[in-house]
Amino acid sequence: MIKITLPDGSVKEFEKNTTPMQVAKSISEGLARNVISAKFNNTTVETTTPLNTDGSLILYTWNDKEGKTAFWHSTSHIVAQAIEELYPGVKLTIGPAIENGFYYDVELPNGSISDKDFSTIEKKALEIARGKHDYKMRAVSKADALAFYKNQGNEYKVELIENLEDGTITFCDHDSFTDLCRGGHIPNTGIVKAIKILSVAGAYWRGNENNPQLTRIYGISFPKQKELTAYLELLEEAKKRDHRKLGKELELFTFSQKVGQGLPLWLPKGAALRERLENFLKKAQKKAGYEMVVTPHIGQKELYVTSGHYEKYGEDSFQPIHTPKEGEEFLLKPMNCPHHCEIYNTKPYSYKELPKRFAEFGTVYRYEQSGELHGLTRVRGFTQDDAHIFCTPDQLDEEFKNVIDLSLYVLGSLGFENFTAQVSVRDLDNPEKYIGSVENWEKAEQAIINAAKEKGLNFVIEAGEAAFYGPKLDFMVKDALGRQWQLGTIQVDYNLPERFDLSYKGSDNELHRPVMIHRAPFGSMERFIALLLEHTGGNFPLWLTPEQAIILPVSEKHEKYAEKVLKSLENNEIRALIDGRNETIGKKIREAEMSKVPFMLIVGDNDEDANTISVRKHGGEDLGAIDVTTFTNLVNTEINSTLKTF
Repeated sequence: MIKITLPDGSVKEFEKNTTPMQVAKSISEGLARNVISAKFNNTTVETTTPLNTDGSLILYTWNDKEGKTAFWHSTSHIVAQAIEELYPGVKLTIGPAIENGFYYDVELPNGSISDKDFSTIEKKALEIARGKHDYKMRAVSKADALAFYKNQGNEYKVELIENLEDGTITFCDHDSFTDLCRGGHIPNTGIVKAIKILSVAGAYWRGNENNPQLTRIYGISFPKQKELTAYLELLEEAKKRDHRKLGKELELFTFSQKVGQGLPLWLPKGAALRERLENFLKKAQKKAGYEMVVTPHIGQKELYVTSGHYEKYGEDSFQPIHTPKEGEEFLLKPMNCPHHCEIYNTKPYSYKELPKRFAEFGTVYRYEQSGELHGLTRVRGFTQDDAHIFCTPDQLDEEFKNVIDLSLYVLGSLGFENFTAQVSVRDLDNPEKYIGSVENWEKAEQAIINAAKEKGLNFVIEAGEAAFYGPKLDFMVKDALGRQWQLGTIQVDYNLPERFDLSYKGSDNELHRPVMIHRAPFGSMERFIALLLEHTGGNFPLWLTPEQAIILPVSEKHEKYAEKVLKSLENNEIRALIDGRNETIGKKIREAEMSKVPFMLIVGDNDEDANTISVRKHGGEDLGAIDVTTFTNLVNTEINSTLKTF
């Protein structure tokens, strides 16, 4: 007999070689009908895998993230089989599950796949799925695996197998299809009821642009057709909210091939938006005791060698800048923290002078592959709302909690109320990924967990997600479409103070090492604005929006009164402009709606006579004719309801 421990802590005894599915059936037939994946002793297994030792078992359904991963990976096999049957001679490479769906990279014998072919692939894949074929794993010797794919002429699979050790290689079979695979499947193909091919793109083999370019086929699948329908409706809404589309329509930012890929250009309205966000945070930071600093866009290579960033990110950074002086090398700044360490090092500090809180809106540069660039969310130059706190170990807990308060203030003022805190810790199985002592890592991780508990945060712990120099707390925010994004990060770091030999004089008159907190509530201005655009659909909070009101004179003779209204609004610090074009009032309203201006103030004969404005809200609500003072109070009331007090 073997003992199986379930997630609720209960322990059940079963005969050796009992499968996860049999365990599910022993609990309830309803659970067994819904179980599609399992994990045994932290290893993903099939629902048919015989269990022959004591261990912990987790059973997953479609409602679990791990269940969806198995579902989508299994569907990638079905789609690969469909492509193999539709395109004889195709070479399959890899087909993993991704956050939403899956992809499969293939080399086509000739021609290409376009959106006209999607329905044919879907039809064939669903035909295969309806066969209810079981997924079966089998071990294969390295020699046999190589022979199988050499016989097919598939050099991609051969390359993968050559890098695997004999005794670790497995194939997955279903129907007449076989694929190199390490496992993690649903019980059978029949569980997949709806499949949609979403797009195709080019992708270099193994992400290396020196390798052949393959065709990447993206898709998604569901256990019910109605779930696919709902997802496609969500995709349509996401297209409308795409920050690249809205950024162009609202004239916020642009890109230029002459300037370079991944280097955004901020237009006047976008620059003003950024400035308001910066001033909003600067005001809160000042109250919280931060001091603003400014550092250069480049630094000597040695600076980043000392910090460890060159070792970890050197390959992803721009190449060194060589000066006329022999052997002198500079790098475009990939991070602000080494510069802030050097600012701290300019003078000796006593424990009485700590904490020191240095803040900067510092622009940094990372060389992302061109295929990875995406609007403002993945760029090569971006500005971080960076700050670094240097404190004593005794101050760490209070400082960390204060940063949590600041982060919550930022998220709340911008309408991000639905979030989970993620405590990112080391991957204990890969210690080489991190710098610093185990003792310091343990202290840092515990400090974050304690602070999250004391603040009452809803948090999860994720192993392997820490930065190379320290653990962190990330805010995982859900937007209006239910998508999850990482916004804002707080990190505890014992390592950079060590590397830069930072110190302070303690009450014992001895030198001690400070602890460093890295924090960025926005993360980066570029990415934050992109996500804010998509979350709000371009309808920013009233305190932030580029123009809060637009004045629409009915005719040319009302322009003088419009200017009087504008001056009155500006005196009350309301951002407004006049649309004095020789167009119909209907066209002006339609265009103001498209530009997402919160209020349209229409002025005609009656308004001028009564010294009022006819107010229309974005979306069509008519507030009638009111005086400017009443409108000003209305605006201020709405701003005060969204802009929190810090």
